[in-house]
Amino acid sequence: MARCAICDKSVHFGNNVSHSHRRSNKMWKSNIKSVRVKVNGAAKKMYVCTSCLKSGKVERA
Repeated sequence: MARCAICDKSVHFGNNVSHSHRRSNKMWKSNIKSVRVKVNGAAKKMYVCTSCLKSGKVERA
């Protein structure tokens, strides 16, 4: 899976817990997009999560 180049966010794992308290595996996937970003004045393609895009931590090319 992809990982955010800015905050290093990726997949998280845990358990689904039913009403009868039986547990099964669960995976939460982060909302990560492939984006063209300005790095040192040049455009570069990176994987960035949407929370970093919204907060303005990266500048789109």
